[in-house]
Amino acid sequence: METELINYEKITRHIWQNLYKKTIPPLTEAELDNIKSINDEISVQDVNDVYLPLVQLIRIYKKTMSDLSFSKGLFLQKIAENQPFIIGISGSVAVGKSTTARLLQLLLTQSFKTSTVELVTTDGFLYPNQTLTEQNILHRKGFPESYDMESLIRFLSEIKAGKDVEIPVYSHEIYNILPEKTLVKSPDILIVEGINVFQSTLNKRLYINDFFDFSIYVDATEANIERWYLERFKTLLELAKKDSTNYYHQFTTLSANEVLKMARDTWKKVNLVNLREFIEPTRSRAEVILHKDKRHKVDKIYLKKY
Repeated sequence: METELINYEKITRHIWQNLYKKTIPPLTEAELDNIKSINDEISVQDVNDVYLPLVQLIRIYKKTMSDLSFSKGLFLQKIAENQPFIIGISGSVAVGKSTTARLLQLLLTQSFKTSTVELVTTDGFLYPNQTLTEQNILHRKGFPESYDMESLIRFLSEIKAGKDVEIPVYSHEIYNILPEKTLVKSPDILIVEGINVFQSTLNKRLYINDFFDFSIYVDATEANIERWYLERFKTLLELAKKDSTNYYHQFTTLSANEVLKMARDTWKKVNLVNLREFIEPTRSRAEVILHKDKRHKVDKIYLKKY
Protein backbone atom coordinates (compact mmCIF):
# COMPACT_ATOMS: atom_id res chain seq x y z
CA MET A 1 0.00 0.00 0.00
CA GLU A 2 2.81 2.42 0.85
CA THR A 3 4.34 2.23 -2.65
CA GLU A 4 0.93 2.60 -4.29
CA LEU A 5 0.23 5.69 -2.19
CA ILE A 6 3.58 7.38 -2.72
CA ASN A 7 1.81 10.57 -3.89
CA TYR A 8 -0.19 10.82 -0.64
CA GLU A 9 0.58 12.64 2.58
CA LYS A 10 0.12 10.18 5.46
CA ILE A 11 -1.46 11.92 8.45
CA THR A 12 -2.09 10.40 11.87
CA ARG A 13 -5.42 10.94 13.56
CA HIS A 14 -3.73 12.99 16.30
CA ILE A 15 -2.29 15.47 13.78
CA TRP A 16 -5.43 15.50 11.64
CA GLN A 17 -7.76 16.37 14.53
CA ASN A 18 -5.75 19.52 15.27
CA LEU A 19 -6.21 20.89 11.75
CA TYR A 20 -9.80 21.91 12.40
CA LYS A 21 -10.89 25.27 13.77
CA LYS A 22 -14.20 24.63 15.48
CA THR A 23 -16.96 26.46 13.63
CA ILE A 24 -19.54 23.66 13.21
CA PRO A 25 -21.57 22.56 16.24
CA PRO A 26 -20.92 18.92 17.21
CA LEU A 27 -23.56 16.27 16.61
CA THR A 28 -25.31 14.33 19.35
CA GLU A 29 -25.17 10.56 19.87
CA ALA A 30 -28.87 10.40 18.91
CA GLU A 31 -28.15 12.08 15.56
CA LEU A 32 -25.33 9.62 14.93
CA ASP A 33 -27.55 6.63 15.75
CA ASN A 34 -29.98 7.78 13.06
CA ILE A 35 -27.36 7.65 10.31
CA LYS A 36 -25.28 4.62 11.28
CA SER A 37 -25.38 1.58 9.02
CA ILE A 38 -26.02 -1.87 10.51
CA ASN A 39 -23.11 -2.96 12.73
CA ASP A 40 -21.15 0.19 12.01
CA GLU A 41 -19.61 2.21 14.84
CA ILE A 42 -19.10 5.96 15.07
CA SER A 43 -18.93 8.37 17.99
CA VAL A 44 -19.10 12.10 18.62
CA GLN A 45 -15.34 11.94 19.18
CA ASP A 46 -14.90 10.47 15.68
CA VAL A 47 -16.91 13.36 14.27
CA ASN A 48 -14.78 15.94 16.06
CA ASP A 49 -11.43 14.29 15.34
CA VAL A 50 -11.92 13.11 11.75
CA TYR A 51 -14.99 14.38 9.97
CA LEU A 52 -15.07 18.05 10.98
CA PRO A 53 -11.51 18.57 9.65
CA LEU A 54 -12.64 16.72 6.51
CA VAL A 55 -15.51 19.18 6.06
CA GLN A 56 -13.04 22.04 6.37
CA LEU A 57 -10.93 20.49 3.63
CA ILE A 58 -13.99 20.08 1.42
CA ARG A 59 -14.75 23.76 1.99
CA ILE A 60 -11.28 24.60 0.62
CA TYR A 61 -11.82 22.44 -2.46
CA LYS A 62 -15.27 23.92 -3.04
CA LYS A 63 -13.95 27.49 -2.92
CA THR A 64 -11.10 26.54 -5.26
CA MET A 65 -13.57 25.03 -7.74
CA SER A 66 -15.72 28.15 -7.61
CA ASP A 67 -12.71 30.42 -8.17
CA LEU A 68 -11.52 28.28 -11.08
CA SER A 69 -14.97 28.31 -12.67
CA PHE A 70 -15.10 32.11 -12.39
CA SER A 71 -11.60 32.49 -13.89
CA LYS A 72 -12.43 30.17 -16.78
CA GLY A 73 -15.53 32.27 -17.44
CA LEU A 74 -13.37 35.39 -17.66
CA PHE A 75 -10.98 33.62 -20.02
CA LEU A 76 -13.82 32.44 -22.26
CA GLN A 77 -15.51 35.85 -21.97
CA LYS A 78 -18.79 34.42 -20.81
CA ILE A 79 -20.69 34.18 -17.57
CA ALA A 80 -19.75 31.05 -15.64
CA GLU A 81 -22.78 29.05 -14.57
CA ASN A 82 -22.91 27.63 -11.06
CA GLN A 83 -22.28 23.89 -11.05
CA PRO A 84 -23.04 21.40 -8.30
CA PHE A 85 -20.04 20.37 -6.23
CA ILE A 86 -19.91 16.56 -6.48
CA ILE A 87 -18.28 14.30 -3.90
CA GLY A 88 -17.64 10.61 -4.58
CA ILE A 89 -17.30 8.04 -1.79
CA SER A 90 -16.06 4.51 -2.48
CA GLY A 91 -14.84 1.45 -0.61
CA SER A 92 -15.65 -2.20 -0.04
CA VAL A 93 -18.97 -3.70 0.89
CA ALA A 94 -19.40 -3.48 4.71
CA VAL A 95 -16.56 -1.00 5.24
CA GLY A 96 -18.90 1.78 6.40
CA LYS A 97 -18.97 4.09 3.38
CA SER A 98 -22.76 4.57 3.65
CA THR A 99 -22.39 5.87 7.20
CA THR A 100 -19.62 8.18 6.01
CA ALA A 101 -21.83 9.48 3.20
CA ARG A 102 -24.83 10.16 5.46
CA LEU A 103 -22.61 11.78 8.09
CA LEU A 104 -21.04 14.08 5.50
CA GLN A 105 -24.47 15.02 4.19
CA LEU A 106 -25.51 16.05 7.69
CA LEU A 107 -22.31 17.96 8.43
CA LEU A 108 -22.25 19.72 5.06
CA THR A 109 -25.89 20.75 5.51
CA GLN A 110 -24.90 22.36 8.81
CA SER A 111 -21.76 23.94 7.39
CA PHE A 112 -23.33 25.32 4.18
CA LYS A 113 -26.61 26.53 5.63
CA THR A 114 -27.93 28.10 2.41
CA SER A 115 -26.99 25.13 0.20
CA THR A 116 -28.90 21.97 -0.68
CA VAL A 117 -26.99 18.73 -0.10
CA GLU A 118 -28.26 15.55 -1.78
CA LEU A 119 -27.06 11.95 -1.43
CA VAL A 120 -27.34 9.31 -4.15
CA THR A 121 -26.13 5.70 -4.00
CA THR A 122 -25.12 3.86 -7.15
CA ASP A 123 -27.22 0.83 -6.14
CA GLY A 124 -30.05 2.42 -8.11
CA PHE A 125 -28.01 1.97 -11.28
CA LEU A 126 -27.75 -1.80 -10.92
CA TYR A 127 -29.59 -3.63 -13.67
CA PRO A 128 -32.87 -5.24 -12.46
CA ASN A 129 -32.55 -8.88 -11.38
CA GLN A 130 -34.51 -9.99 -14.45
CA THR A 131 -31.94 -8.35 -16.74
CA LEU A 132 -29.05 -9.85 -14.78
CA THR A 133 -30.70 -13.28 -14.99
CA GLU A 134 -31.27 -12.95 -18.73
CA GLN A 135 -27.61 -12.03 -19.18
CA ASN A 136 -26.57 -14.90 -16.88
CA ILE A 137 -24.70 -12.55 -14.53
CA LEU A 138 -26.95 -12.50 -11.46
CA HIS A 139 -24.11 -14.23 -9.57
CA ARG A 140 -21.94 -11.23 -10.56
CA LYS A 141 -24.21 -8.65 -8.97
CA GLY A 142 -22.04 -5.79 -7.74
CA PHE A 143 -19.35 -6.38 -10.35
CA PRO A 144 -18.83 -3.67 -13.01
CA GLU A 145 -20.90 -5.43 -15.69
CA SER A 146 -23.96 -5.52 -13.40
CA TYR A 147 -24.29 -1.72 -13.43
CA ASP A 148 -25.82 0.48 -16.10
CA MET A 149 -22.73 2.67 -16.17
CA GLU A 150 -23.89 4.65 -19.18
CA SER A 151 -27.01 5.78 -17.28
CA LEU A 152 -24.90 6.68 -14.25
CA ILE A 153 -22.56 8.78 -16.40
CA ARG A 154 -25.55 10.44 -18.08
CA PHE A 155 -27.06 11.24 -14.66
CA LEU A 156 -23.84 12.90 -13.46
CA SER A 157 -23.50 14.85 -16.70
CA GLU A 158 -27.04 16.20 -16.42
CA ILE A 159 -26.58 17.07 -12.73
CA LYS A 160 -23.38 18.95 -13.59
CA ALA A 161 -25.39 20.85 -16.19
CA GLY A 162 -27.79 21.97 -13.45
CA LYS A 163 -30.73 19.77 -14.46
CA ASP A 164 -33.27 17.91 -12.33
CA VAL A 165 -32.97 14.17 -13.00
CA GLU A 166 -35.12 11.13 -12.26
CA ILE A 167 -33.18 8.03 -11.21
CA PRO A 168 -34.10 4.41 -10.29
CA VAL A 169 -34.42 3.31 -6.66
CA TYR A 170 -32.90 0.14 -5.22
CA SER A 171 -34.32 -1.79 -2.27
CA HIS A 172 -31.97 -3.88 -0.14
CA GLU A 173 -35.04 -5.51 1.44
CA ILE A 174 -36.21 -7.08 -1.82
CA TYR A 175 -32.71 -7.11 -3.35
CA ASN A 176 -33.91 -5.47 -6.57
CA ILE A 177 -34.76 -2.23 -8.37
CA LEU A 178 -38.17 -0.78 -7.45
CA PRO A 179 -40.77 0.18 -10.11
CA GLU A 180 -40.85 3.84 -9.06
CA LYS A 181 -38.17 6.48 -9.59
CA THR A 182 -37.00 9.38 -7.45
CA LEU A 183 -36.36 12.94 -8.57
CA VAL A 184 -32.99 14.49 -7.76
CA LYS A 185 -33.40 18.24 -7.96
CA SER A 186 -30.24 20.04 -9.00
CA PRO A 187 -28.39 20.43 -5.66
CA ASP A 188 -25.57 22.72 -4.61
CA ILE A 189 -23.67 19.70 -3.29
CA LEU A 190 -24.17 16.09 -4.39
CA ILE A 191 -22.66 13.08 -2.62
CA VAL A 192 -22.42 9.92 -4.75
CA GLU A 193 -21.70 6.75 -2.78
CA GLY A 194 -21.02 3.26 -4.07
CA ILE A 195 -18.44 0.52 -4.59
CA ASN A 196 -18.06 1.48 -8.25
CA VAL A 197 -17.80 5.28 -8.15
CA PHE A 198 -14.13 5.38 -9.24
CA GLN A 199 -14.58 2.88 -12.04
CA SER A 200 -14.87 3.41 -15.79
CA THR A 201 -17.57 2.73 -18.31
CA LEU A 202 -17.19 -0.65 -19.99
CA ASN A 203 -15.56 0.93 -23.05
CA LYS A 204 -12.93 2.53 -20.72
CA ARG A 205 -13.50 5.97 -22.24
CA LEU A 206 -15.02 7.69 -19.23
CA TYR A 207 -14.42 7.38 -15.51
CA ILE A 208 -17.20 8.23 -13.09
CA ASN A 209 -14.83 10.27 -10.94
CA ASP A 210 -14.15 12.57 -13.91
CA PHE A 211 -17.31 14.32 -12.66
CA PHE A 212 -16.14 14.57 -9.05
CA ASP A 213 -14.72 17.68 -7.40
CA PHE A 214 -13.68 15.75 -4.30
CA SER A 215 -13.40 12.04 -3.59
CA ILE A 216 -13.02 9.75 -0.57
CA TYR A 217 -12.08 6.08 -0.25
CA VAL A 218 -12.97 4.30 3.01
CA ASP A 219 -10.31 1.67 3.65
CA ALA A 220 -9.58 -1.21 6.05
CA THR A 221 -7.78 -4.55 6.03
CA GLU A 222 -9.47 -7.48 4.30
CA ALA A 223 -9.70 -9.38 7.60
CA ASN A 224 -11.57 -6.55 9.32
CA ILE A 225 -13.95 -6.02 6.41
CA GLU A 226 -14.72 -9.74 6.26
CA ARG A 227 -15.54 -9.77 9.98
CA TRP A 228 -17.82 -6.73 9.61
CA TYR A 229 -19.52 -8.34 6.61
CA LEU A 230 -20.23 -11.57 8.53
CA GLU A 231 -21.56 -9.61 11.52
CA ARG A 232 -23.82 -7.57 9.25
CA PHE A 233 -25.09 -10.68 7.49
CA LYS A 234 -26.18 -12.21 10.80
CA THR A 235 -27.94 -8.99 11.80
CA LEU A 236 -29.77 -8.79 8.47
CA LEU A 237 -31.09 -12.31 8.98
CA GLU A 238 -32.31 -11.45 12.45
CA LEU A 239 -34.16 -8.41 11.10
CA ALA A 240 -35.72 -10.48 8.28
CA LYS A 241 -37.17 -13.24 10.47
CA LYS A 242 -40.62 -11.66 10.77
CA ASP A 243 -40.75 -10.15 7.28
CA SER A 244 -41.54 -12.68 4.56
CA THR A 245 -41.10 -10.03 1.85
CA ASN A 246 -37.48 -9.44 2.85
CA TYR A 247 -34.89 -11.03 0.56
CA TYR A 248 -33.01 -12.45 3.55
CA HIS A 249 -36.12 -14.14 4.99
CA GLN A 250 -35.51 -17.22 2.82
CA PHE A 251 -32.30 -17.90 4.75
CA THR A 252 -33.72 -17.55 8.26
CA THR A 253 -34.55 -21.26 8.55
CA LEU A 254 -30.90 -22.23 8.16
CA SER A 255 -28.83 -23.29 11.15
CA ALA A 256 -26.17 -20.97 12.54
CA ASN A 257 -23.43 -23.08 10.94
CA GLU A 258 -25.18 -23.06 7.56
CA VAL A 259 -25.64 -19.29 7.73
CA LEU A 260 -21.98 -18.77 8.59
CA LYS A 261 -20.85 -21.04 5.76
CA MET A 262 -23.07 -19.27 3.22
CA ALA A 263 -21.90 -15.83 4.37
CA ARG A 264 -18.24 -16.86 4.21
CA ASP A 265 -18.71 -18.37 0.74
CA THR A 266 -20.41 -15.19 -0.49
CA TRP A 267 -17.63 -13.10 0.93
CA LYS A 268 -14.86 -15.25 -0.55
CA LYS A 269 -16.38 -15.88 -3.99
CA VAL A 270 -18.09 -12.53 -4.59
CA ASN A 271 -17.21 -9.61 -2.36
CA LEU A 272 -13.52 -10.38 -1.82
CA VAL A 273 -12.99 -11.03 -5.54
CA ASN A 274 -14.75 -7.77 -6.40
CA LEU A 275 -12.70 -5.89 -3.80
CA ARG A 276 -9.36 -7.20 -5.05
CA GLU A 277 -10.05 -6.96 -8.78
CA PHE A 278 -12.20 -3.85 -9.18
CA ILE A 279 -12.65 -1.77 -6.01
CA GLU A 280 -9.29 -1.55 -4.24
CA PRO A 281 -7.35 -0.93 -7.50
CA THR A 282 -9.29 2.37 -7.81
CA ARG A 283 -8.27 3.54 -4.32
CA SER A 284 -5.52 5.85 -5.57
CA ARG A 285 -8.10 7.89 -7.53
CA ALA A 286 -9.38 9.35 -4.25
CA GLU A 287 -8.30 12.71 -2.90
CA VAL A 288 -8.57 11.38 0.65
CA ILE A 289 -8.31 7.84 2.01
CA LEU A 290 -9.81 7.19 5.45
CA HIS A 291 -8.23 4.06 6.93
CA LYS A 292 -10.12 2.27 9.71
CA ASP A 293 -8.78 0.00 12.45
CA LYS A 294 -10.55 -3.12 13.75
CA ARG A 295 -12.91 -1.00 15.93
CA HIS A 296 -14.16 1.05 12.94
CA LYS A 297 -12.04 3.98 14.16
CA VAL A 298 -10.24 6.04 11.52
CA ASP A 299 -6.58 5.80 12.57
CA LYS A 300 -4.84 7.16 9.45
CA ILE A 301 -5.72 9.66 6.75
CA TYR A 302 -4.02 9.82 3.36
CA LEU A 303 -4.28 13.15 1.52
CA LYS A 304 -3.20 13.32 -2.11
CA LYS A 305 -0.17 15.56 -2.59
CA TYR A 306 -0.54 16.36 -6.28
